[in-house]
Amino acid sequence: MGRELTEFEQAVVAVLEQTGPGDVLTYGEVAAEAGRPGAARAIGGVLQRVEDLPWWRVVAANGRLIPHDPKQQAKLLAAEGVATANGRVVFS
Repeated sequence: MGRELTEFEQAVVAVLEQTGPGDVLTYGEVAAEAGRPGAARAIGGVLQRVEDLPWWRVVAANGRLIPHDPKQQAKLLAAEGVATANGRVVFS
């Protein structure tokens, strides 16, 4: 049995559950929408701890994909119609 989510983790889950295919948010945007502006660095930890979140829809402020598996993230984003190039999301 897993541990209960903190209030912050629950807020992050709620934000990410509202995203749909093709949506891309930055860590900072997720943190702000979860009520904790300035907590962008904590979002990565939540994505690692909480299963079944659409982690591939979250990128760095400059559009950079996650460093440990950018190819998988690019593949998942491409399946949703999001363009990437050189390890970054192509914002239009």
